[in-house]
Amino acid sequence: MFVCHCGTNIAGVVDIARVVEAAKRMPQVVYVSDNKYTCSDPGQGSIKNAIGEHKLDRVVVSACSPRMHEKTFRKAVAQAGLNPYMLEIANIREHDSWVHAFDKEGATAKAIELVRLAVAKVSRDAQLHARQIGLTKRALVIGGGIAGIQAALDIANSGHEVVVVEREATIGGRMAQVDKTFPTLDCSACILSPKMVELSSHPRVTLLTYAEVVSVKGFLGNFEVEIRQKARKVDHASCTGCGTCWQKCPEKVKSDFDLGLGERTAIYIPFPQAVPPKPVIDLESCRYMKYLAFTASGAEGKKPPQCRICEKLCPTGSIDWEQKDKILTEKFGAIVVATGFKTFDHSAYGEYGAGAYPDVITGLQLERMMSASGPTGGEVRRPSDGAHPKTVVFVSCVGSRDEAKGRAYCSKVCCMYIAKHAIMLKEHDPEVQSFVFYIDIRAGGKGYEEFVRRAQEEYGAIYLRGRVSKIYQEGRKLKVLGEDSLIGRPVEIDADLVVLATGIEPSTGVVDLAQRLSISYDTDRFLVEAHPKLRPVETQTDGVFLAGVCIGPKDIPETVAQGSAAAAKVAALFSQEYITTDPMTATVDLMKCTGCMLCAQVCPFKAIGSQTMRDGKVLANVNESLCKGCGLCAAACRGKAIDLRGFTNQQLLAEVTSLWQ
Repeated sequence: MFVCHCGTNIAGVVDIARVVEAAKRMPQVVYVSDNKYTCSDPGQGSIKNAIGEHKLDRVVVSACSPRMHEKTFRKAVAQAGLNPYMLEIANIREHDSWVHAFDKEGATAKAIELVRLAVAKVSRDAQLHARQIGLTKRALVIGGGIAGIQAALDIANSGHEVVVVEREATIGGRMAQVDKTFPTLDCSACILSPKMVELSSHPRVTLLTYAEVVSVKGFLGNFEVEIRQKARKVDHASCTGCGTCWQKCPEKVKSDFDLGLGERTAIYIPFPQAVPPKPVIDLESCRYMKYLAFTASGAEGKKPPQCRICEKLCPTGSIDWEQKDKILTEKFGAIVVATGFKTFDHSAYGEYGAGAYPDVITGLQLERMMSASGPTGGEVRRPSDGAHPKTVVFVSCVGSRDEAKGRAYCSKVCCMYIAKHAIMLKEHDPEVQSFVFYIDIRAGGKGYEEFVRRAQEEYGAIYLRGRVSKIYQEGRKLKVLGEDSLIGRPVEIDADLVVLATGIEPSTGVVDLAQRLSISYDTDRFLVEAHPKLRPVETQTDGVFLAGVCIGPKDIPETVAQGSAAAAKVAALFSQEYITTDPMTATVDLMKCTGCMLCAQVCPFKAIGSQTMRDGKVLANVNESLCKGCGLCAAACRGKAIDLRGFTNQQLLAEVTSLWQ
């Protein structure tokens, strides 16, 4: 028995001396020691020395949560020549000292009971041995934004094959929509475009745009993924991207990439620097596809025109009306999820006139106006009449830090892109005056605070601490009603343009994808990492890694860093010749199993299937490579036919019985 002080985390509440004395009197305990920090090198050394000196065959460490240091202590036990699964951890920190900080007597008594439970359980422990399985050294990256691009390039440059799946017609993600980046005001496209080109031309990268993941089977090192390649109606193998088709297409629709501020044709590339620089046909807006749908429906009335101008003018004959969706089945050893984000739907704020007044726009729409490749050629114009605005009001935290709208979290980048917009507007037109309504200014990055101060002091942006209560149209102006809480009076501004700093939320479909991958997501639908500090890009499903804003709001430098971090984890995984699996998995007693398969229904990891015996009887079968040892199947089994290695019924009953001894 080794009792940890954990500095004052445990010893500041629990009487360690009393716990040690109580442990010495417990059955089968032959050695007890306490350490200031058992997880430290000296602490681990004391465990190794005691195992050899006292010929210990089981070890209990009374310390923090097993989630924190179970691997550390198992490694120490193994180095001393003992099976690493002959170890139990009594959690006397999270389960005791931290929750009973004001009841030292009760906390000490509880610590003794927790130790007693661990001693009873370890006495029933059996040696377990890890299995070794093969490994497919090929990675899948889901998402072609800057996080996915960085992860894919790093994995490919480490010598491994990568497949990038992007559901849009081009890679680049949200960063491709941004004009400049804070706080240096670098051209976003100048940073991103070279990486996009490098990715598309890399010999180890296969790029699948206009595609999505349909299903995921398998386990760490051996995933089988079905990918739907949506029909583009254009043969990209023969297409040269000459541009004739989208220049001559007569059908115009609102551009999604320009957030409705500009138009595109029915056959299109999203923006001039798109990768691949080859078009797809929007089936919902294409005149010929409408004609086919009308004809197939047998409806009466005037038929839509057949059009097919793109087919007639294409010099390479690349238009393929017969092209269908394809399902590709690929094998991978690891998966990186980099699905990015979307901006909050500002129409939820009716008091701001979002959707009702054309001159109330979002920050991302302003980005598209400022971009030289945007719908206005880099000129900031009012959507209502095309005039240059002179008074611009920014409203912060639209969809962020607002529990009433279901978004209590901070989107992290809004304060910074407001400051960026205020600076850029002044550079575009020195006569522009910017007003910023804010709750708090959060500028937590390198050079960020100075950047916000620069917007105020050098570019004259006026910051008003308070919320906007209402925005309405009055003539050609927008009346913005709010308050300045610093001086305690209401504020009324006649604005030419209002920009809503809409917050960040997870991409559409991320919940479905998480369920396919058997990974967790929180109440805000952001994906959950295995540990926010120690395993920030891993998930509880081994072999699935996370990168970028799919985890939570972050800026471009953080996103790129996480892309590289996920790639490093993949490269470390692929450096192994085989994978060692955790042996603490479920087992089925075939003599007791009735084949009801309730266990398969409750298993969140799809680790339980069926097997047919010689007599034709169908019984449950556990795929130990998929099983995570959660125990749901053992709890659900009516016939008690399933046991969990490391948490068997005998071990658990021994714990319960020890409380009455």
